[in-house]
Amino acid sequence: MLRVRFSFFISLTLLALSCAQSQAQAALLLEEPYGFFGTINPTGHSAIYFSRICAETPTKLRRCGAGESGTVIARYQGIGRYDWIAIPLIPYLYSEEAGAQVPDRVRREQVDLMRDRYYEAHLEQILGEEAFKGNLWRGGWSQLLGASYERRTFAFRFDTTPEQDDALIQKLNSRANRSHFNLFYNNCADFARLILNAYFPKTFGRSVFPDAGMTTPKQITYKLLHYARKHPDAHLQVFIIPQIPGYRRMSRANKSISESLTTTAYAVPILLLNPYLAGGIFVDYLARGRFKLALHNPEVLNPQELSALTGTTHPEENSASATVQASGTAVDDSTENHASQTVQFGVEGVGITNE
Repeated sequence: MLRVRFSFFISLTLLALSCAQSQAQAALLLEEPYGFFGTINPTGHSAIYFSRICAETPTKLRRCGAGESGTVIARYQGIGRYDWIAIPLIPYLYSEEAGAQVPDRVRREQVDLMRDRYYEAHLEQILGEEAFKGNLWRGGWSQLLGASYERRTFAFRFDTTPEQDDALIQKLNSRANRSHFNLFYNNCADFARLILNAYFPKTFGRSVFPDAGMTTPKQITYKLLHYARKHPDAHLQVFIIPQIPGYRRMSRANKSISESLTTTAYAVPILLLNPYLAGGIFVDYLARGRFKLALHNPEVLNPQELSALTGTTHPEENSASATVQASGTAVDDSTENHASQTVQFGVEGVGITNE
């Protein structure tokens, strides 16, 4: 009888270990605004990373094979006629095939060369002549490569199941991939909202306050944090992917719609044209638009070591992960603090505001 019980215990242990090892994850990527467009629209960008889903082509998905690190799927404007594009994680972040090839600092010419080289090898024949590289006024395929040369990214990782990932692959592969991009009501955050609702049904909706019915990256992130506080089984973890220093100034914090209109130059013409509207926006900003995403001890990931994001999730590791709160006090996000992001952040956290 003792031998039977021991065998039964060993079987249960092996089963539990196999379940933990088979667990994969996705991550909502909150990307900070940068450059000229980030000044006039400081809401930033949202994308979603999947460790189990890979890109057979930029417009067709499949299950990942051994040794593959997953893909980032996002909606961008100006990528030919396509609604969404899938790019492997390392090229998406660094325009390179492997993290060991990523330089410590970059020049503009160096970034252009890396992007051109990857585009010609992997994207040009598929995206076709309708896709162009992009410029100061309008984005193009260059947005898909080397995001970390332009801005800092926060990754909010959560567990997924094989069934959920397979369902998403089937859904995106089977429907027409045609762009109907609209900055106000069909943007990158709307795409992330639809994807996340497939994993967490009826969780992510539009917000009248403080985003005027639009979907913003910060609002989506806030709702994911709020959901994770009530559902520890999501095993939410937070990581920082730093911006590679070089030709581009450090990116800025994300803002909500009311915060964007209240704390930027937009406030002056709105006040002159309609003081009542300006007052309403300001009240909305005070009441709902100043929410913080207080992140305590997020792990900083370097290009050579992304396994904390790409590797399988073990519940016992998640229990020791960074504490995540949907509200709270955040530290000052100054340029000095931003430039020192290669070290571990303190327990006081790092503040993220809406773009």
